[in-house]
Amino acid sequence: MTVAAKLENVNVVLKANVYFEGKVVSHKIELEDGTVKTVGMIYPGSYNFKTAGPERMEIISGTCKVRLAGANEWKTYGEGTFFEVPGNSAFDIETKEGRMEYLCSYL
Repeated sequence: MTVAAKLENVNVVLKANVYFEGKVVSHKIELEDGTVKTVGMIYPGSYNFKTAGPERMEIISGTCKVRLAGANEWKTYGEGTFFEVPGNSAFDIETKEGRMEYLCSYL
């Protein structure tokens, strides 16, 4: 699977989701078929997120390290890659420099 460069025919919720004092910002997007995704940016730092349902995080630009709940090791992801997180779980994500841009799909 490749990471999309562009999504067609979407509605964007203009009110941003702002986390960690503005270091993580996303916008909800709704596709024609009712699918909901978020698109956003993560600035340098280390953050923990909890998931309600399963998610796929596609890296649009930048790099990050990720540790899924219960795992000891961190894995690195860069532009054009993705990772998946189970529902009712959590993950740690860290970016070192610049910003990482992502597309989150709720599976």
